[in-house]
Amino acid sequence: MLTIHTPLAVRSAEGGERLDGYAVAVEGDRIAAIGPADELAGTYPAARVRHWPGELAPGRCAVDAVAWLEAAYHPDPREVGLPGIPDTEPLTGEALAALEMDEVRWGHSARRGLQRLLRQGVTSVVGPFGHPAVRNAVQRSGLTVLPAPRPATLSAGARADFAVHTADGRCLATVLAGRLLHRRA
Repeated sequence: MLTIHTPLAVRSAEGGERLDGYAVAVEGDRIAAIGPADELAGTYPAARVRHWPGELAPGRCAVDAVAWLEAAYHPDPREVGLPGIPDTEPLTGEALAALEMDEVRWGHSARRGLQRLLRQGVTSVVGPFGHPAVRNAVQRSGLTVLPAPRPATLSAGARADFAVHTADGRCLATVLAGRLLHRRA
């Protein structure tokens, strides 16, 4: 299904020019077109239109993802109050070492850590990931794994990975391969 994402503005590259009144048309997992919102609506009259009160730009790259996912435990809210888990903040160092971690627990932790990254507008991570449960969670997430950070851009024909942020930096939405994976209520 074709979707037109209509934000207040589009920024096609990090630090690039702000294009007020522009939109991004997405078909499947690819960007079909970027242009003035009214022109895209005329070109694709049957498209679903999503309006966003923020700026659409390439997603962020989490260069510290290995440490975030493999050297920290992301507790489930239902675990708060259990021994060693005071709240939902990630546990590292001695607090992590005190937990009994098995593959299942690592996998659940990685998925919760990935959800936190998506809520920040992250669309790619720098790897490789050594822990099997973490590597599996990252592969299943749809995030692009890069060997090193690289500048992200938006262009027609590219994979539809982007985020929408408010002026104060809050992430409103994260899209990976054309799929809306995070939307702030």
